[in-house]
Amino acid sequence: MAMGDAKPSVLIPMPSRDRDRDLLVPPAAVATHASPSARAGADSDDDETKPSSASSAAQTGREAFHKVVHSWASKKFMTGCVILFPIAVTFYVTWWFFCFVDGFFSPIYAHLGINILGLGFVTSISFIFVVGVFMSSWLGTSILGLGEWFIKRMPFVRHIYNASKQISAAISPDQNKHAFKEVVIIRHPRIGEYAFGFITSEVLLQGYSSEEQMCCVYVPTNHLYIGDIFLVNSSDVIRPNLSVREGIEIVVSGGMSMPQVLSILETEPNQLNRIRSSRS
Repeated sequence: MAMGDAKPSVLIPMPSRDRDRDLLVPPAAVATHASPSARAGADSDDDETKPSSASSAAQTGREAFHKVVHSWASKKFMTGCVILFPIAVTFYVTWWFFCFVDGFFSPIYAHLGINILGLGFVTSISFIFVVGVFMSSWLGTSILGLGEWFIKRMPFVRHIYNASKQISAAISPDQNKHAFKEVVIIRHPRIGEYAFGFITSEVLLQGYSSEEQMCCVYVPTNHLYIGDIFLVNSSDVIRPNLSVREGIEIVVSGGMSMPQVLSILETEPNQLNRIRSSRS
């Protein structure tokens, strides 16, 4: 061949054997045909991951167990508190009342050299009983009226005395001196809502052509000594089967001593006519 006719040669790369094997053989097969040292390294990696997963599972189980135990212990502790709290309060208030009443006469006995626990309490109770018997007589009532006359002349003390006297009169065993005549339920403040109240008096509302019997209902808004007064028609007053003392307990306890079932006393149909006839 002549020199002028010479052509440049082109080198075509030939595929290597490794590439052909990667294209023809799947990776899983390559992994199975791997060298023993490679398989040993993979097995060692699997052995390392197995203990870590087992330890995490054990830790999760311990946390779940701790949560269950903590929930159980908290529930039982709160149950114990709920049971013991009223007992502790009862004993504390009883002991405080005992020490308070005993403190009136115990210093006198201590000054005389007599140290007997409860002697001042018994003396105080006996003294209160004697005062009750004496004040029920004509002489005691006269002395009490004279003392009230002096107290009501004092500017600031008379308000305290009047408020405390009204509260004590509400639970007085004398039915004629009750500040609270009866426990009632009235519709207040909206339709479908009711409020506990106490009847303090009755008023006959007279018009030009008719008259209407009204009840003066005291509705406490702050325990017992602060409240609102409503004039409610006698036919709109609901009378539950509750005493005044039970009504006071319901108000003071915030409704916690409310009975499960309230029965309504039936009112007489001609009660209004009887009241009118008695007034006329």
